[in-house]
Amino acid sequence: MFDSLFHPGAFVFQQVLLVIASSLTGGLLLATLYKIHNATQGKYPIILAIIPVVSAMIIMLINGNIGASIAIAASFGIIRFRSAAGTAAEIGYLFVALMLGLMNGMGYVVLSIVSLIIVAAFIFILETIGFSSPTIKDKRLRITIPENCNYANLFNDVFEKYTKNADLIRVRTTNMGTLYELTYVLKLKDYGAEKDFIDELRCRNGNLDIILGVLDREKNEM
Repeated sequence: MFDSLFHPGAFVFQQVLLVIASSLTGGLLLATLYKIHNATQGKYPIILAIIPVVSAMIIMLINGNIGASIAIAASFGIIRFRSAAGTAAEIGYLFVALMLGLMNGMGYVVLSIVSLIIVAAFIFILETIGFSSPTIKDKRLRITIPENCNYANLFNDVFEKYTKNADLIRVRTTNMGTLYELTYVLKLKDYGAEKDFIDELRCRNGNLDIILGVLDREKNEM
């Protein structure tokens, strides 16, 4: 059932068409799954859909040729170092697409179909239950204070009242050095008390700018 369609050095036209059809179908399903669960920009879903058939054709052409294998590996290396790094989701889906292409290119069409069904179902279940949602609601606080304020202990009692922890991660001067901008990462005790928290901070910083938001994650974070 899971045996390869091909024999070394021999290709049958109908088998090649089957590999192409399987690769295109798998790539299209994978790209559709990516679009359902991820915000898409540019041509990435299209590229994701054609990667399986491209990699399958390359594997069929190599067919045990060591010289061709080295040349292909070098070409992929050049492409990799001239490409911007993607997100964790993009890289993960790319590996699945390559897996499908490799399986189909080696003739394991049934195995590629079964693998895609299992992986797609697993991804869909994890996305549906919100497995990737953050479990800790960290907040980023940016607060501006006058230059004559000693920021070291200025908000300690307010933080103790409203937060579980608060860490000062950056201090920078603004407005030609007349103001300080303090950046904290903190976790609130009660997320329904954000307004009260901000109001008390405003009383300490002279009603200057205060920004409280969700902690930003790096785009390329894995």
